[in-house]
Amino acid sequence: QVQLVESGGGLVQAGGSLRLSCAASGHTFGSYAMGWFRQAPGKEREFVAAISRRGGSTRYADSVKGRFTISRDNAKNTVYLQMNSLKPEDTAVYYCAADSQSFIATTEPSYDYWGQGTQVTVSS
Repeated sequence: QVQLVESGGGLVQAGGSLRLSCAASGHTFGSYAMGWFRQAPGKEREFVAAISRRGGSTRYADSVKGRFTISRDNAKNTVYLQMNSLKPEDTAVYYCAADSQSFIATTEPSYDYWGQGTQVTVSS
């Protein structure tokens, strides 16, 4: 089992940047594909970005492609989401998730473990 704790959220103006971190417990972090999802008020949770176990493959939602970058440091048991050129529509609670089975995944059912989320608010 793995526990995930997100950090780095906050309030930022449109056009600004934030870097989210997700720290994982345990000694098997490198055996999990990781993903970031987000949920805006009144909307369903949606996929943002995913990364394979060694970080060699990534996937992005079209809405964030070119602005967000997912990365991981297996030595630090941490996955990151660098968010640039933020827009008000990026406002949401951001969740990281771990997938023990897939090479890389973009859908919620693939993920076994979830963090509690961190709030990102982008003002116009």
